[in-house]
This record gives sequence, structure tokens and C-alpha cells, in this order.
Amino acid sequence: MAAAQRMVVIGGNAAGMSAASQARRLRRAGELEIVALERGGHTSYSTCGIPYWIGGDVTDPDDLIARTPQQHRERDIDLRLHTEVTALDPDGGRIRLRERGSGATGERWLGYDHLVIATGARPVRPDLPGIDAPGVHGVQSMDDGRALLADLERNEASRAADAPRRAVVVGAGYIGVEMAEALVRRGYRVTVLDRAEQPMTTLDPDMGRLVREAMRRMGIETVTGTTVTAVRTGEGGRARAVATEDAEYEADLVVLGLGVRPETGLAREAGLPLGESGGLLTDLAMRVRGREDIWAGGDCVEVPDLVSGRTRHVALGTHANKHGQVIGTNIGGGYATFPGVVGTAVSKVCDLEIARTGLLEGQARAAGLRFVTATVESTSRAGYYPGAAPMHVKMIAERRTGRLLGVQIVGREGAGKRVDVAAVALSAGMTVERMTALDLGYAPPFSPVWDPVLVAARKAAAEVRRAGAH
Repeated sequence: MAAAQRMVVIGGNAAGMSAASQARRLRRAGELEIVALERGGHTSYSTCGIPYWIGGDVTDPDDLIARTPQQHRERDIDLRLHTEVTALDPDGGRIRLRERGSGATGERWLGYDHLVIATGARPVRPDLPGIDAPGVHGVQSMDDGRALLADLERNEASRAADAPRRAVVVGAGYIGVEMAEALVRRGYRVTVLDRAEQPMTTLDPDMGRLVREAMRRMGIETVTGTTVTAVRTGEGGRARAVATEDAEYEADLVVLGLGVRPETGLAREAGLPLGESGGLLTDLAMRVRGREDIWAGGDCVEVPDLVSGRTRHVALGTHANKHGQVIGTNIGGGYATFPGVVGTAVSKVCDLEIARTGLLEGQARAAGLRFVTATVESTSRAGYYPGAAPMHVKMIAERRTGRLLGVQIVGREGAGKRVDVAAVALSAGMTVERMTALDLGYAPPFSPVWDPVLVAARKAAAEVRRAGAH
């Protein structure tokens, strides 16, 4: 009987453990040995859920864990926690690892037949004075969430109930605005600082202004066009304020929400191919380009953008799980591909829903595309139905062909998930003219007779015709 092949997975979260689990479904332990290495103490958890745990929507952190380490081990996956990979040797078919907290000393090599790199992404942490002071928190891992929550509870317990509590969030992207909401719900006066001219640079500035105005109404101070220069510290070296080029903002604690970058240092040192954003480059089967025995998925890779034709880094759990399924299927003897993304994302700050898919104006220009835009204001329900709320929809279409290039939506209840209609249209390569005939569901509690997405498509189609006439 042939010896079992060995699959080694670096990273114990979405992509890595999805790959391990899918490969195990297809191949028995006697055929495929699976070793998964995780440098932290948790596996298969929802990073996206951490702001909602901090804000109190999720009361039990265990609810964020899809599968525990023990559950993985019961499925014949040799999962090793607190184990750090320190080097890759692609030509030798091996990795070097260090086990922490087990009593083992030194480093050793482990060979593989299939290597899966699922190292995720690391949060951006600028090199500034005071950035590592107590009271400055990231929100990338379960351990980050526990540390922040403990700090919040200590701070709240040490102050009088009516004493002001102040928090500064650095960065106004998805994590930044979600954490701002979480802190407001905990009774903090929140200031959000960002270098861009408007919050949410995943939107065009005109749509970002809508988010800024909504945040202002919620009591969140948003300071844009500013650069953080230092975290000021006070008694015990703890953070007490955040300094910018022209002001200083008091803070009982500081949260960093500056986004993430692919965690590919080991891959770079090993000479594996990286893209413009530093993510690993793979083929459609999620095999690292130029390597037959190395696969990669999740937040450490770049994937094809189906709209622009370029590769891009998109750090989302939805994609990571799909990458893992594809990798596990292929290693398990099947065949699967991941064709790419259209860049769909949705978030909220308090009751404001924020969504986008496809390209922004700047991305379309960078791709060399000529385009028209259309922005409409509609309502989430029929105007006469109770609870109807304003909704802004912006649509971008290719000037010559009318092909849909992107959609952005900002509104109240019922706004965010409407972006899925546009995501399907983008994936199908539809024109805005064709979109106007989509047979979408209608009833007054759910939509006006003309859904806001279709109203925007009609206006965009008219802009395409007008551009063609000149």
C-alpha cells in the first residue's frame, strides 16, 4: 500500500481550515495526512464579527467560532496551535516551524507533498510614537477582541457612570466605522480620524459624504484630510490622546482601523510570485503560479477582478472560504476553480447601510475605461408605506457599450443587500439597458414599483445614449 501523502496547511482560519476539511471529505486519513499549523490559539472564527461582539450584539465570543480545534482533530486533521512557521523551502518541499508553549525547544523541518499557504492579512500599524502603548488596540483576531473588551470594561468600571468616556478610531474604512458604532453603543464619545477627504474610501467621495453626514447625526465626530503623527501617553505610559498635524484628540483608548495587507513575508523570502498589493498570485485552481505543489487562498492572495481584468486584494471571509473549498477539492482529487470577484462588500454604521460592488470612478480610470455615472435618490419601500427611508444609488457604466461597471448604495433598512442584484449583473456582464428589464420582486413593504437599482439603471442607460449621440 502506498504511503499517505502529506498536506501541510499554514493558517488555521477560514481558507486554511476550509481547505483541510474539504480535502478530508474527499480523501481518508490513510490516503492523505493533513497537518494544520496555527500560530494563535483559535481556529475557524469570524474576524468580521468582532466589532459586533465589542458592541454587544454578540454576547458569547464562542458564537463567532464555526469549528473548534477539537472538532477539527476529531476529523483526523492534525491541528497544532501556537505553532509558527518561520521559513519555506519550496525546492526542498519542506517548511521550518517553531512550537511555542509546548515545552519543545528550537526549530525543525516538516516535509510536505501539498503546501497550503493561508497566512491571512496583517493589520496596518504605522510606525508612530506611542503606537504600541497600552490602550491602543487592533481588532484582527479573537485575542485582539478579548484585550479590547477587557480594556473597555476596566475603563468603564473605573469611571463614574456620568463621566465622559472618549475613544479615537484611526481609520474610516469598514473596520473603523463598525468600531465607531460599537463604541458609541457602549457610551463613548467617538472621534474618527482619516487621511482621506471622506470616510469609506471604498466609495466615491460623493457617496462618502453621505456616510460622513450620517455619522455626524449619530454623534460621531469625523475628522478627514488629516494625518495622525503620534499617540500621546500619560500616567503609566498609557495612551491618553491622538495627535495629528494640527490638533490633539483626548482618548481613554485608541482603536486602529487602517485596513490590512497580505501576510506574505515568508512567501516573499521564498521567492514565490506576488502581485502589486503584495498578495500571492495563483491560477484559477488556487495553485501558486509556477508551483505544482503549493496552493494559496484567503486574505494573503490576489485574485482576478472580473470587471477590470486585473488582479486585486480583497480581504473577505466569503472569498477565503471559497478559496479553501477550491484548494481542498483539488488536493482531494477533484477539480474546482475560483474565477474571480466583482468586489462586493456591505457594512453599516448604526442604522445606515453601506454597500458597493464593481469599480469606483478612480478604479475605472486606472483600468483605462471611459464611463458615465448616474446617481438617484429613491426610497426603500413604496413612498406611502410606513417606514420608507431614503436610499442613494450610484451606477457607473462603460461609455461606449453600456456595460455595468459598478454600483454604490447608501441608505437605511433594505439598502445594503440590494447590491447583490448589481453583483449578479456584473458577473453576467450585463449592460445597464438590459438591467432595466430585470424581473425583480415588488410589493409596497419591500420596494417602490421601480426598485431603486432599476431607477439608477434607467438613468445610466440614458446617460450612455446621450454620450453616444455626441
